[in-house]
Amino acid sequence: MTVKGLVASIIKFLTKQLEDGDITDDSRESLEVAIQCLESAYNVQASNAPANFDLMSAYETAMENVIPIPSKEATVEEKLEAETLKTEGNNLMKENKIHEAIMTYGRAIELDGRNAVYYCNRAAAYSKINNHRRAIKDCQTALAIDPSYSKAYGRLGLAYSSLNQHKEAKESYQKALEMEPDNESYKNNLQLAEEKLAQQGVSNMGLGANNVAGVNMSSLLSNPTLLNMARQVMTDPGMQDVMNELMSGNAGQGGRMEALIEAGQQLAQQMQTVNPELIESLRRQMGGNQNDPDPPQQN
Repeated sequence: MTVKGLVASIIKFLTKQLEDGDITDDSRESLEVAIQCLESAYNVQASNAPANFDLMSAYETAMENVIPIPSKEATVEEKLEAETLKTEGNNLMKENKIHEAIMTYGRAIELDGRNAVYYCNRAAAYSKINNHRRAIKDCQTALAIDPSYSKAYGRLGLAYSSLNQHKEAKESYQKALEMEPDNESYKNNLQLAEEKLAQQGVSNMGLGANNVAGVNMSSLLSNPTLLNMARQVMTDPGMQDVMNELMSGNAGQGGRMEALIEAGQQLAQQMQTVNPELIESLRRQMGGNQNDPDPPQQN
């Protein structure tokens, strides 16, 4: 968006305030003067604003990502009262009164908004009611106040995991472990996040769509020995009969499934006969041989 486009959007917003806003006569006059000044200075009007851009919506979206940290330091009395409210919130959590606990932690935050513990505790409460987005926001606020707060990273990882954002969860648990290297809970959760990432094919080893279970499918399918073996199998008259039966559509749904299973079994038997060494190698790569004395190492 150009500068003129932005100014036109501001003029459009101010014009709408004149039409809809509940403002005094003095404020109305000031807005009218401001609009005229902007129109004159930038040679634009409200009609020049981008049609698909709403200034207020853009502002609200931007503010969602802002982490407000109160600049005012709480007094001694406010801190003492906030601590009492925190303890009350903790007791409410034990009684499974989650909504009441959230409100109580909120009151503590109003009194002492620079205490990271209150945000982290409220994040735990939000996670209890599956409001993971709010839990993430509270954890981020806690970490903005205290970047070395390992528990906030741990709860941040939990919230991300609950939203299936396993990459972010992994990063959060790694941060938590940097601060508490011996924490078994963080270690276990990190391992779970890595396993979820591996299942999604997004592990840090860079496995892509051409890799399945650690096997490079591109190189596998371009293997001349395997291709020749497949050709030999498919020219077998018995295999051709099975495939013709499967593709003809004459069999019912159950018959097709049985034919498909039979085709797979015959294909595997034929390939085993033609080149048993290659098949055994493939089994080892895919982890299919439980008796393999030298299985692939797991990361």
